[in-house]
Amino acid sequence: MISSRVQVGIIATLLISLGLGLCLYKTINLGLPLLPGEYRDVWTVESKISFKPLGSDPVEVELKLPKMLNGWSGLDEYFASSGFGFSVIDTVQNNGRDERIAQWTRQRLDRATTLYYKLQAFRAIESSELPDRPVPTVRRPLMEEDRQAAMQRLVDGLVAKSSSRESFTSQLLQEFLRQSPDQDSLFLMGSYKQDSLMVIMDALAYRGIPAHQVRGLVLEDGRRRQTLSSLIEIHNGQSWIIFDPKTARIGVPDNFLIWQRGDEAVLKVIGGRDSSLEFALVSNSLPVKTVVGMGQRSEQMDLLDFSVYALPVEQQGIFKGLLLIPVAALVVVFMRLLVGVRTSGTFMPVLIALAFIQTTLLVGLAIFLGLIGVGLWIRSYLSRLNLLLVSRVAAVIIVVILLMAVLAVTSYRLGLDQALTVTFFPTVIIAWTIERMSILWEEEGGKEVLIQGSGSLVVAIFAYLVMSSQTIAHLTFNFPELMLCLLGLILLLGKYTGFRLSELYRFRDLAPQKNP
Repeated sequence: MISSRVQVGIIATLLISLGLGLCLYKTINLGLPLLPGEYRDVWTVESKISFKPLGSDPVEVELKLPKMLNGWSGLDEYFASSGFGFSVIDTVQNNGRDERIAQWTRQRLDRATTLYYKLQAFRAIESSELPDRPVPTVRRPLMEEDRQAAMQRLVDGLVAKSSSRESFTSQLLQEFLRQSPDQDSLFLMGSYKQDSLMVIMDALAYRGIPAHQVRGLVLEDGRRRQTLSSLIEIHNGQSWIIFDPKTARIGVPDNFLIWQRGDEAVLKVIGGRDSSLEFALVSNSLPVKTVVGMGQRSEQMDLLDFSVYALPVEQQGIFKGLLLIPVAALVVVFMRLLVGVRTSGTFMPVLIALAFIQTTLLVGLAIFLGLIGVGLWIRSYLSRLNLLLVSRVAAVIIVVILLMAVLAVTSYRLGLDQALTVTFFPTVIIAWTIERMSILWEEEGGKEVLIQGSGSLVVAIFAYLVMSSQTIAHLTFNFPELMLCLLGLILLLGKYTGFRLSELYRFRDLAPQKNP
């Protein structure tokens, strides 16, 4: 009968060979590089249209598709239209602008439905120029008498402090960014239901400045359930200028993908109700050569239909983080089996490393040490009350959550935004770690607690450094088959029975001494 050691060796060899074989195939045949060189951030944007049917009426859904502006270039589009008639319509509006509209139609719909549109795009060149467009006639908004009086005073005050349309718009945006706007601004905000953007657009129209919204997406990797954001574009008499209403700065932000220029509706749903449009975003760094050739080798890229790229964008963002966990697990196995570092649990360092990725290393260390320290002190008091184990752990969990809430509120008041990510720490695991350390303190003493606690932090720091490497992130996401190689290595390490490095140092005095 084959021994377990031989079986493990065979299985590990097969796993490593399969993982490396798939990796080499994607590298040689599909052109995906092993190392990130000169690369582009390819953004996958998935829009999700959700709505409910309105009786037995026919359903028609129209979504305006983005035009690749200010240096952006599209790679691929995908439409999910199961059970619907579908077409892409190219239209020319009255103002001369051409638009692309995705249209889904169905004669009857019996239940709530979700439609998808997915786009892959990248920034080909750094450009802030937008195509010119006709200047519309400005119509002063109709208002009630008290609202018109407040608007008149607001506009007159800003005109006195400005010299051009640009400076007026800048002063207007800064007015609504101030912590304490004047009484007229506060009154208009209340009458517009706290919609500052609507107040700004009406103020520009009241001043006679041609303006419209520029809707788009703020690109943040891994974002889900995101909605369209708005910039403001005005005409200064010679050209169009874009302002960011959140900062009052001129120009399109670098992380902004323009979806539509104009105030028209992006989504129209006929025969439905409770419609919503949400977006999910994920970014993947690919070399320039690969990005340029993706559209030219569509048939050769069919294998990617069975990879992580074929998943919905929300799941891609989740797997982008999950695929780093096996790397951290390998670090834990290496540090425990070969180096001999003692840790508080097997997966606690992995979870701490994941939290460090969200909080950054120094902030995460401070938060972790603070929570553990205060938690141990409170746990020592609970132990004097002679509570049962279940009640004691539940009480520690509640105390940890309260500590997180206090830390988050305090950090917000002090302006420490990074500390707000304290919620990424695994609450239950921290509570259980506090319980384990308390029991260990009672049974083995404070020295053992210090050894295992510091060991967990050391392993977590090493895992964080490996997981935060751009090369590791590139390999795990673009070559997930390498997880098979990691599995094979972990199986081989599982059969290691030799000395650990810490044991070699511990028994160094027993080594044979050379005669001088």
